[in-house]
Amino acid sequence: MSGDGYGIGQRAGDGEFAAPELPWRGAEIASPVSGIGLVGCGGISGQHLIAYRDAGWPVRALCSRDVEKAEARRSALHPKAVVVPDWTDLVVRDDVGVVDVTTHPPERQPIIEGALRAGKHVLSQKPFVTDLATGIALCDLADACGVRLAVNQNGRWAPHFSWMRHAVAAGLVGDVVAVDVTIHWNHDWVAGTPFDDTPHLLLHDFGVHWFDVVRALMPGQVAGRVTASVMRSPSQRARPPLLGQAAIAFDAGRATITFCGASASHQLDTTLVVGTRGTLRSTGPDLQNQVVTLHTEAGVATPQLEGQWFPDGFRGAMGELLAAVADDRVPSNDARDNLESLRVCWAACAASGEGRAVSPAEVDALPS
Repeated sequence: MSGDGYGIGQRAGDGEFAAPELPWRGAEIASPVSGIGLVGCGGISGQHLIAYRDAGWPVRALCSRDVEKAEARRSALHPKAVVVPDWTDLVVRDDVGVVDVTTHPPERQPIIEGALRAGKHVLSQKPFVTDLATGIALCDLADACGVRLAVNQNGRWAPHFSWMRHAVAAGLVGDVVAVDVTIHWNHDWVAGTPFDDTPHLLLHDFGVHWFDVVRALMPGQVAGRVTASVMRSPSQRARPPLLGQAAIAFDAGRATITFCGASASHQLDTTLVVGTRGTLRSTGPDLQNQVVTLHTEAGVATPQLEGQWFPDGFRGAMGELLAAVADDRVPSNDARDNLESLRVCWAACAASGEGRAVSPAEVDALPS
């Protein structure tokens, strides 16, 4: 192509080739340590319990302040589990080796601490903590107790994100220089729910998935500065802003995340990962249904993926912890590593309020 084309229309190979086989499905564990105990039987717990049922992992105990909710979960999904109203009774059970804590951050710290002191491995719901000191203290406690502490960043195991992560790890696109994510969906369902009062709902409670995924898609890179903004949509009913964006400068690349939580009439979610030797693209009408393509000089490959983020991402997050316990290794969703994802997320929250670029090294807590 001559220089007169300005690069317009240039593309990689147009042919098709078979997608490489990658271990994107996550760890397959036949039997977890002793069994699983779950604390917190609210809305999201259903996805956890469906995933564990489908995997054949025994859930031994369920705990909730609302005993009726726990009993309903037991009846529907794990009829052999016992229901206990107090988490302190659950974490000391001999038939529970792993505790899944699904409560909100304010209630989570003492539960995690109690489970760790009882010698249990723990999977914490995201966001793991809201300040660095608490997170470090819990990680240090896990190390001292000789148990594993992981975070349920289940987005990493959504089929499309999982395949892309493994493609990057396998070097199929070379070194990643850019990641661009756009999410258009309707998050106005939070109006009138407790989420209506959640600080930094868009960038933190929801957005932490993508800050974590971006880090996973740019392995080994360090975020140097973050810019971000949020605003309300004229159409929304929810109190927190539902429109936002963030840009992250890494040491050898950059990433952007665009959130539109006020798209009531149409949904579209895309992820583009640009490397030095190829590009990955995932697109679909929502986060449950995505098609991934790998673009290189050889052409285009389209892996055949099975499953959906909900509930398979939850199976992946717990499965990684269980596999790490079985293999006596640090899980990839280790809580200490997750603190770095949180600091990038907190930097975005701070940047959105201060109107300036913020380095993750500057922040040690979720801004008020």
